[in-house]
Amino acid sequence: MYLDRFKLTGRVAVVTGGGQGIGLACVEALSEAGAHVTIADRDPRAADDGRAKMKDKGCAVDVIAMDVTDSAQVDAAAARVLKERGRIDVLVCNAGVVRPDTAAEEVSDADWLDVVNVNLNGVFWCCRAFGRPMLAAGRGSIVNVGSMSGIIVNRPQAQANYNASKAAVHHLTKSLAAEWGARGVRVNAVAPTYINTPLTALGKANKAMYDVWIDSTPMGRMGEPDEIASVVLFLASDAASLLTGSIVLADGGYTCW
Repeated sequence: MYLDRFKLTGRVAVVTGGGQGIGLACVEALSEAGAHVTIADRDPRAADDGRAKMKDKGCAVDVIAMDVTDSAQVDAAAARVLKERGRIDVLVCNAGVVRPDTAAEEVSDADWLDVVNVNLNGVFWCCRAFGRPMLAAGRGSIVNVGSMSGIIVNRPQAQANYNASKAAVHHLTKSLAAEWGARGVRVNAVAPTYINTPLTALGKANKAMYDVWIDSTPMGRMGEPDEIASVVLFLASDAASLLTGSIVLADGGYTCW
């Protein structure tokens, strides 16, 4: 009974930024659970590479070119998936960016807007476009990838734009959950710690910064993409049927101190 609730057999899922890192791990997790998954990514090379890796693991996935900052592209992608698959059951809003360590007073308008456009606006465009068919069907699950940076202020790096964008994602998640809960669509978020992905490569290469990260984490290590994908699978599945508006921390204990 309980294990069946984690199964996604016959369901259709879309993962933004699904070509690598946390996104690709989510693609694998959802595929293993039985979903038909589409990688939506603005980088065709990353998307194709992700699809090839999934093929090697016995998972057939689709690929669609989509820049989350372009609402017209997002709307078109949602329409295409719905037309080709007949339904949309799961959306994982994973696409995100972070800019190099920059003091707030030195952040340019362009860098601020770039981070907010991808991390916040992109999440909303995707929730709106892919959420519409879910609302029409009276069922669906959306999982946004937030961050512990939406709850605490990271140290030692300065990243006001990233922190603010992720805090906004958390509150957007709660707002959509409140609006859509009675209409059958659940909206939750996972808030990861530092994860071993290309996004954290620069920080990891900086020994002084990396040491602070690890010393600030009770578990004394970074996380792995599959550890976040496991949480995403849970939130996407019927095992989390009572959860909506939840921000699930997967931070190795970082926010305990």
